[in-house]
Amino acid sequence: MVFDPTLTEYDFGASHPMSPIRVDLTMRLAADLGVLDRLTMVKAPMADDDLVATVHDQALIDAVKLAGADPHGFEPAYGLGSDDNPVFRDMHHAAAHVVGSTVEACRQVRSGESLHSASICGGLHHAMPDRASGFCIYNDVAIGIRWLLDQGVEKVAYVDVDVHHGDGVEQIFYDDPRVLTISLHETGQALFPGTGFPSDCGGPGAEGSAVNVALPPGTADAGWLRAFHAVVPPLVREFAPEVLVTQHGCDSHRDDPLADLMLSVDGQRASYLALHDLAHEITGGRWVATGGGGYALVEVVPRAWTHLLAVLGGRPWEPDSPTPESWRAHVRDALGRTAPARMTDGRDPAYRDWGEGYDPAAWLDRSILATREEIFPRHGLDPLP
Repeated sequence: MVFDPTLTEYDFGASHPMSPIRVDLTMRLAADLGVLDRLTMVKAPMADDDLVATVHDQALIDAVKLAGADPHGFEPAYGLGSDDNPVFRDMHHAAAHVVGSTVEACRQVRSGESLHSASICGGLHHAMPDRASGFCIYNDVAIGIRWLLDQGVEKVAYVDVDVHHGDGVEQIFYDDPRVLTISLHETGQALFPGTGFPSDCGGPGAEGSAVNVALPPGTADAGWLRAFHAVVPPLVREFAPEVLVTQHGCDSHRDDPLADLMLSVDGQRASYLALHDLAHEITGGRWVATGGGGYALVEVVPRAWTHLLAVLGGRPWEPDSPTPESWRAHVRDALGRTAPARMTDGRDPAYRDWGEGYDPAAWLDRSILATREEIFPRHGLDPLP
């Protein structure tokens, strides 16, 4: 677990949906449950400009520094200064610290010091080489993957379960056949960033390396897990990466205020277990996990990411267990809100396997089949059940 409390300096202000309180509450919950006791805690280093520049243009880096030096005098540019990406003092320092955290998580796994490693403040998957986007200043995930490639890793699989399309990571590696990017997200017909359709499948020489599952609004645990298992495991198995990198935005939850999927914490936990098992099956367990979106700050993010950390630590937490009274008291005293009493939403994350057949009248099944038909033949796989 790569973490430093000062990572919460990545803070767009009190009115912004992505409040760092979600990270603080996650760490408190994981600590109070004893989940952190099962993880080696590693401090997050600061990324230098050369590391950030492996993905981002120097003009963007210079603009981020300028904005952080004089937030009130900065004229909007490069995606900075918008409602999504307001500028704040020392912005470059905060964003580069997140980059350093994720690259250290990659280094831990690459060096063999850790089999699994987490950068819970990372997962800022929308940032593009030349601009900030969607609450993301620098794309720490892409920089981490680039670092792995530069260190000699031949193939990396990236799986993104955030409710929003992982557009930045996809675009950065769109022409690179060494990186398989898979994004499961609410369809761009209904949600930011408006991209991520099955036909977006990779550039020349890398066809089939970008995979998009565009899910209908309202998709819940059973449908989401059906889509996940119909697409992710067979493609990752065929691609055979050396390292699995994952992004765990938990804004797919039914209580999230910014999107329209209907997952439960139980369904999200099921995805963590599936990715853990896939890493052990395919990459010898080499797995780097990051955070991402998630804006139900009390109700969802702390429980979802604590489950993720417990899976990373090798001892998944029982869903029906209570949340600690000490944690609930902190939420009550600090925020005046009532925290969830249990680590579960009381849902059974069961799903019908794709191999049992599909319904062409169902939007979900048509979406799954569109992705399989676009991508699977490029990997020598049968798109039909």
